[in-house]
Amino acid sequence: MIQALPKTKPVTFEEFVQWKPEGKYYELHNGVVVEMNQPLGDHEWIIIFLNDIIFSEYKRLGLPYGISKTVLVKPPENESAYSPDVLLLNPANLQNESFWKKSATVTQAASIPLVIEVVSTNWRVDYLTKVKDYEEIGILEYWIVDYLALGGTPYIGNPKQPTISIYNLINGEYQVSQFRKNETIVSPTFPELSLTANQIFQAGM
Repeated sequence: MIQALPKTKPVTFEEFVQWKPEGKYYELHNGVVVEMNQPLGDHEWIIIFLNDIIFSEYKRLGLPYGISKTVLVKPPENESAYSPDVLLLNPANLQNESFWKKSATVTQAASIPLVIEVVSTNWRVDYLTKVKDYEEIGILEYWIVDYLALGGTPYIGNPKQPTISIYNLINGEYQVSQFRKNETIVSPTFPELSLTANQIFQAGM
């Protein structure tokens, strides 16, 4: 669960990155600073598992990517900054990022081949806010890993069950595909990926 820090006025992105202390994770949501509470162990192990899988895949393909937990993603049209659970970076474009050297922040789709969020109690942010903002940035592929089936029924169905939603940018808009149980994940970024939804969910057990 995330908790908003006290504020008297909206916080700008520049103010946020100057203030943000080390040792804790914070995000900026439309001018509001939120502290990311300590996640569950299962949540963290799924992130570790996905990092290992994605790392192995881009190394196998010889792609010059990297993974970061501390880099921020900033949408272009609002005072927000997100810290994704898994952020795949393309270093070839970082020279074009105006916030990169001073605040380790990316704003361009060319820098972000893939982003993954593992759902916690703030599921509305992942399914509503971040879908909209990541689409606006133009990020080609966005995964929502809802291993506890916390999302609302409009997003994961009724009855609710653990679901991986993969949003692919097609003609400037996200199209979503969903995977459950032993269904094999389909990733445009990594078309040869051999991984089922259950393998991801069970990584946290």
